[in-house]
Amino acid sequence: MTGLDPTRDRIVAVGMVPVRERAVHVGERFSSMVGGDGPPGTGVTVHHLLPAQLVDAPPLTDVIAEIDGRLRGAVLVLHAGSVDLPFLRRAYRETGRPWPDPPVVDTLALLRRHERHRLVHEPVETAVPASLSAARARFGLPAHDSHEALSDAIATAELLLVLAQRLGARTLRDLV
Repeated sequence: MTGLDPTRDRIVAVGMVPVRERAVHVGERFSSMVGGDGPPGTGVTVHHLLPAQLVDAPPLTDVIAEIDGRLRGAVLVLHAGSVDLPFLRRAYRETGRPWPDPPVVDTLALLRRHERHRLVHEPVETAVPASLSAARARFGLPAHDSHEALSDAIATAELLLVLAQRLGARTLRDLV
């Protein structure tokens, strides 16, 4: 996003990767820049995007159509979904599509659930890391190219698999 305010900022890049049968299916990934008008904002700097990448990118309507086809009948997995969900809902509204209202699994919420469970069995004082990188590090997962949409999607999917195993979930729907 160009920033964190869903009323003012916009989506500039998306990344998605399916998770099925306890595996991340990287070969079925989708990622795209999102073209649009307006100033690039600080998010573009954070994500190391060049203005030319956004000028030549597909319009939001095309990108949302692709996202929509992948979301129908799926579980949406996000890290810190309270940030991304308002942007996605707004993008759907702006493109005239009804929000599919998929079940949502937030890996940050799962991490908090895991830590609450752990504290009951191992009383230690520990803060829950909010960033995706710090959450991954908590479980010994390797560093990833943070703030790049597809890399973040894959990193979130890997974190999901670790958390699902630790929480004893059999399916994604067990985590909703």
